[in-house]
Amino acid sequence: MNTLLSIQTRNNVLLTMAELLEEHRAELITINKTDCEAYKGDDISMFDRLKVNDAKVDEMIAAAKHLASQDDPVGVERFSFKHENGMQVYNKTASFGTVFIIYESRPDVTVEAAGIAFKSGNKILLKGGKESLQSNLKIVELWHQALQHHNASTDWVEYLQFNRTETQAFLEKPTQKVDLIVPRGGEKLIAFVKQHATCPVIISGRGNNFVFVEKEADTDIAIDVILNGKSKISACNAVDKVLIDENLPNRIDFVNELMAKLKALNIEVLKAKNFSSDEIWYKEFLDYKILIGKIDSTENAIAKINKYSGGHSSSIITKNETKAKLFMENVDTAAVYHNASTRFTDGGQLGLGGELAISTDKLHQRGPIGLQHLVTNKWYIHGSGQIRS
Repeated sequence: MNTLLSIQTRNNVLLTMAELLEEHRAELITINKTDCEAYKGDDISMFDRLKVNDAKVDEMIAAAKHLASQDDPVGVERFSFKHENGMQVYNKTASFGTVFIIYESRPDVTVEAAGIAFKSGNKILLKGGKESLQSNLKIVELWHQALQHHNASTDWVEYLQFNRTETQAFLEKPTQKVDLIVPRGGEKLIAFVKQHATCPVIISGRGNNFVFVEKEADTDIAIDVILNGKSKISACNAVDKVLIDENLPNRIDFVNELMAKLKALNIEVLKAKNFSSDEIWYKEFLDYKILIGKIDSTENAIAKINKYSGGHSSSIITKNETKAKLFMENVDTAAVYHNASTRFTDGGQLGLGGELAISTDKLHQRGPIGLQHLVTNKWYIHGSGQIRS
């Protein structure tokens, strides 16, 4: 059993990790090139997430430093009560214990997500995809150096080099204690983990995000928000579907302008009327594709989004505050926007300083899961010999 590290030690490890990432920047980028060159798949979003460049290293360093600057999420008092018999009762946050993060492609997860789990007082088990193995092993090596530098056991961060069969066996019957599993990746990975896991799983589900252009929309804002929504096609907060109110003034002109700008960015525009089945509405593209359809009311837009979206993010573009309120209160996604891009559904952008995952489940936390969310709770009761009559 790993005894909870002091907050000073956890912070110092994170700061040393930031220094080591800077020191080994060139080496990490070179190692990552070997992973990128070895990747033979045709998933462009996977390749985009795999690549580590100077900007990615900068983000990793910033995440580690920011985590070190944040308050300790463990031991925060949530509730207190003085029993009539004199007992003092407290409810405080507590670490989960061991968090298993299973992910595809993204070496930055090995820093940011692991860092959040570590700062929250948890032991980390990491299982990255084979496509990013060399990059991940190098980052874990840096974790171990940072831990050793502060006399902490390297057991706090462990990398599991499992193939698919071994991973399935571990999910079904872990060979060590696991308190929480966090899958980070596509729908196939998440389904695989859900099917085989025997302990709680935080579901970081699909995106398939919608923008609804209501009849009182500012069309300039609508175009900016939609284009920004396709600015990173590999992101789970990207926009895949656009619903346009058929009563929007100059709707045809707006659609033509939007389509021209999307095509200029090499984004394929799909028209809903060209598809006989509704399967296309469920699909998360993770590609240079966007589907545009028309709708006749805000109420029907809400119903359509609730039926087809992945429960991640949705946005309404309108000058009508009443319609915006109706939309935001009734659309069942983790994040709802009014006149803003869904690309802000991100722990750093929403003030959390980083994220472990973006949960589309409603338990125990919804949306971006930051440092303060990766805790459970514990009851502390102080007495002087009280017994219950």
